[in-house]
Amino acid sequence: MHPTDLRFSSFWSAAPLVVRLTSSLLLALVVACGSAPVQEMSEARQAIEAARVAGAEQHAPEDYQKATALLKSAEEMLNKRHYRKARENAALARDEAIQAREVAQKTGSGNCPDCN
Repeated sequence: MHPTDLRFSSFWSAAPLVVRLTSSLLLALVVACGSAPVQEMSEARQAIEAARVAGAEQHAPEDYQKATALLKSAEEMLNKRHYRKARENAALARDEAIQAREVAQKTGSGNCPDCN
């Protein structure tokens, strides 16, 4: 047996391990990117509701409308199974709603917009 034969045989015996590791990594990536953004959608909805309760519709209408539009876009992307874009829009909606809530709390009366 020639020494180069050993190198080639050890390469081919290691190849299945490399293929398995690569396949596992690829599968993990597909699952992470390919799953519906349930958590992100829930967080966005909760943040928008908190902004609404804080009076953002009256005291931060632009931020609030932007948040609701981003959530609507995220829902449309989710329905089309464009999960990455849905995830991005949901995160943006959450951030915009948080900003709207903070503005409303600083500017308005918080939980009682009719008490002014």
